[in-house]
Amino acid sequence: MAKHLEKKSEELKEKISILPDTPGVYMYFDAEGTVIYVGKAKNLKRRVSSYFNRTHDRLRTNLLVRAIADMKYIVVPTEQDALNLESSMIKEYQPRYNVLLKDDKSYPWICVTNELYPRVFMTHNKLKNGAKYFGPYTNTAVARTVIGLLGELFPIRTCRVPITPESVARGKGRLCLEYHMKRCKGCCRGMISPEEYRTYVDRIMQILRGDTQQLMDYLRSEMERLSEQLRFEEAQELKEQYKLVERYRAKSVIVSQTIEDIDVFGIEDDDRDVYVNYMHVRCGAVVKSVTLQYKRRLDETTEEMLVYAMQEIKESLDVTYDEVIVPVIPDVDMPGVKFIVPQRGDKAKLLDVSTRNARQHKIDALKQMEKSNPEKRLERTLERMKSDFRLTELPRHIECFDNSNTQGTNPVASCVVFRNAKPCKRDYRHFNIKTVEGPDDFASMKEVLTRRYTRLMQEGEGLPQLIVVDGGKGQLSSAVEALEEIGLRGKIAVVGIAKRLEEIYFPGDSVPLYIDKNSESLRVVQQLRDEAHRFGITHHRNRRSKSQVVSELDGIKGIGEVTAATLIKHFKSVKRIREATLDAIAEVVGPAKARIVHEGLHRPAGEQSKA
Repeated sequence: MAKHLEKKSEELKEKISILPDTPGVYMYFDAEGTVIYVGKAKNLKRRVSSYFNRTHDRLRTNLLVRAIADMKYIVVPTEQDALNLESSMIKEYQPRYNVLLKDDKSYPWICVTNELYPRVFMTHNKLKNGAKYFGPYTNTAVARTVIGLLGELFPIRTCRVPITPESVARGKGRLCLEYHMKRCKGCCRGMISPEEYRTYVDRIMQILRGDTQQLMDYLRSEMERLSEQLRFEEAQELKEQYKLVERYRAKSVIVSQTIEDIDVFGIEDDDRDVYVNYMHVRCGAVVKSVTLQYKRRLDETTEEMLVYAMQEIKESLDVTYDEVIVPVIPDVDMPGVKFIVPQRGDKAKLLDVSTRNARQHKIDALKQMEKSNPEKRLERTLERMKSDFRLTELPRHIECFDNSNTQGTNPVASCVVFRNAKPCKRDYRHFNIKTVEGPDDFASMKEVLTRRYTRLMQEGEGLPQLIVVDGGKGQLSSAVEALEEIGLRGKIAVVGIAKRLEEIYFPGDSVPLYIDKNSESLRVVQQLRDEAHRFGITHHRNRRSKSQVVSELDGIKGIGEVTAATLIKHFKSVKRIREATLDAIAEVVGPAKARIVHEGLHRPAGEQSKA
């Protein structure tokens, strides 16, 4: 095959050449015999050969190929079988190049035991002992709240005493405090039959499955029946239960009135980490919601990451898929499963809810990372910027430039500086445009960059790794021209950011780059651009106001800058000076200058000029 395959041993080449065109799982081993990667395939020969017959875009994939010393494979009947086997082998071997599930913590479940008188309690251990498990609950406090509600609703026993027909027949059970507080019906003495007790358990499982509407209908009909029979105390007990169930239902997230039972997967992908949210909707309400965080190891696609998450959810939550809402069709054949990529309607809204949950999990994870390890968050941001902006080193020092003028008057430019992705305000600079006549943003940009970096080099100051200019191809071309003339072309990376669609322009590339709207890179560049604009506009307004004030007083012969500044400081504006009396002006600058100012401001506009 290609040159990568030619470097491998003859034994490895022979194995690859005779691989079957069937579904299966393959394992790669390093020189020490350690499993370094496990993968599944619809077609083993085509998939395994793809690793060796080309150079890959990602460095990590190329490193994997170089490390492969041996390969084994297992043929299975279907692609679904391959997916199941791959998942179990990854869990067993933990290969270094496979996708890493980062939040594989144990979530709590609510367990309904398989006993004569079942108990209901919270547990982190899901055992195969005939019990029913509901959940998982991503928040332990929520699981405890549900247990508390069920305890208020139904007199379910909480003791761990083994109760059998024989122990009940002996009648030696000791009634505890729970019985006297009317929280238990005396199961250990057989004071309630297993059949009657079972009705409580059935209703509990209805609530835990999300079938609250059916339970509420039953409670309402029973209330009416007992009321008609004048059994008001029993009816009142059911009424209290009805209110509790209604309160519990009100806290559920109702996402659709028309969708009965469906699974939803939403994805938030930030290149290195992938966040997958799973929701199970029953009777229009979300009854399960879990978000998994995966760390990419190679160049896995979004479709492949979705498959990993679906398999993880299936195994850990004991889920059987039927109809599944997804953002993309997963790259796997699952018999009996219908995948839907909705474009509008209630199902599209469900997908949006799930995606927002995944995005929020990402935000929370980044906040937690920043709080516990700020340096790691910074390095992550800089690494992402290095990748997005095609840099050769981390952009620890970035400078951004923006021009401001009003129809060509008072043209200024601003330079803001970010160090380690944070504003460094002491290094901000303003520039008054000196050599450009009229509103020429391109020429102004060239002048400012030339002045800025000529001075930095003369003073021996450090240069930035990245320059951002506010504007499209024109401003970028001027910036590149300036750097070329002062000998910095190729030494500093420069990009332009256009305002309308936030597209990023690179030198010599006519097609702009559209960065993901949720990317940390775009967030930093937007902050740079907005800060440069704010800083530049503030300076431009101050300069424009000063020029307007000075021009009117400077037009009066015999009044200099000091006198004009003194008058402005006292009266606050030229308008107030014009409205002031001659005596009021004289108190500030003396009678002689006061007469000159008063006559100058009340003279017709055409005569207000110096000789």
